[in-house]
Amino acid sequence: MEIVLATGNKNKLREFQEILSADGITIVAQSEFDNCPEVVENGRTFAENALLKARAIAKHTGRVTIADDSGLEVDALNGAPGIYSARFAGENADDAQNNRKLLQELDGVPEEKRAARFTCVIAVASPSGEEKTVEGNYPGRIIEKLRGAGGFGYDPVFLDPVSGRTYSEMTAEQKNAISHRSRAIHALKKLLPEFLEAVNG
Repeated sequence: MEIVLATGNKNKLREFQEILSADGITIVAQSEFDNCPEVVENGRTFAENALLKARAIAKHTGRVTIADDSGLEVDALNGAPGIYSARFAGENADDAQNNRKLLQELDGVPEEKRAARFTCVIAVASPSGEEKTVEGNYPGRIIEKLRGAGGFGYDPVFLDPVSGRTYSEMTAEQKNAISHRSRAIHALKKLLPEFLEAVNG
């Protein structure tokens, strides 16, 4: 079964492929289709943004489409950066700039008040209008300096309290076993058979 993934992010594409491939699901990047629309993510929540992307690309491609919106929520920043995680330091900010801004915002905040969580909401939509969402979360805290060479986004500053490692210090397999996106994808796997049956049915 082929499902389109509505993202231009190669890291996300790889994570979805790694986790879903064992179930006989082939994830096809939206870049395989010509003239896909640029979806404005103007929703107020992760779920709204994920649905905006999934609906638009499903309609354009004529295929069942999944899309995610995910980000980091920091307690000391009242949930920020949240839905603005990818552009926390500005519209065209890169990972380094976003991490720098985050650490600046938390400068002087003691360790016990640096709790945070990664949240991922995945939407699945069909061209005919059926849609569902699932959510995954993973708690941790923000450390004071970047650690690790792997991963992307806020991975170098997000510490897993169980292993004592940042996401960037984990292998892809270790991260995929626990991450917010992994948890959301596994929730998606549970509802996909029924969803696809309804769509095809």
